[in-house]
Amino acid sequence: MIHIIPGLVTFDEFMDWYPENSEHRYELHNGEIVEIPKATGKHSKVAGFTALKVGIEIERLNLPYFIPKECVIKPMREKSGYEPDIIVLNEQTIGNEPRWDKSSIITMGSSVPLIVEVTSTNWGDDYALKLEAYESMGIQEYWIIDYLGWGGRRFIGHPKQPTFSVYQLIDGEYQVKLFRGGECIESRTFPELKLTAQQVFAKGN
Repeated sequence: MIHIIPGLVTFDEFMDWYPENSEHRYELHNGEIVEIPKATGKHSKVAGFTALKVGIEIERLNLPYFIPKECVIKPMREKSGYEPDIIVLNEQTIGNEPRWDKSSIITMGSSVPLIVEVTSTNWGDDYALKLEAYESMGIQEYWIIDYLGWGGRRFIGHPKQPTFSVYQLIDGEYQVKLFRGGECIESRTFPELKLTAQQVFAKGN
């Protein structure tokens, strides 16, 4: 049995505590260790399919990007640490990351062309907590794949339905476009990407 440290901890205390080969995932939210719900098969399939499509585009265009197997995001000046469902890193700037080589920790938005979260029951973290953190780090593009329409109406509209949200950093703030059904995803990071929202959502059916 894993004993979670009571009270608030620092990011480094969290990383030192993180159990190896755990069946569970954990994140640090404002100093509190939070157990992340285990991904369902459908969640994993949606994330895997999206990562595959992005990876194919990276290889097709010979871009200096890669998708790591594991990675922890440490926002600036925050006692937080997140494990995104998908993260695309830049080979040309990753060398500036002080903690990447030893710990797979990312602290700079310039290292991240794209970050992706697939929503589940803890959807509020994706639409609020993480969105604010990724924006503050200067991560240029953030996708939220809400394949079951979990999100609040102010995020995905009414009536609620499966929604693919693309947040792009413009003048230091995220601006969002929502995609549904047969609409093609519009991405500044991958402008030639040929992928519809429904193709992604279908993996979760």
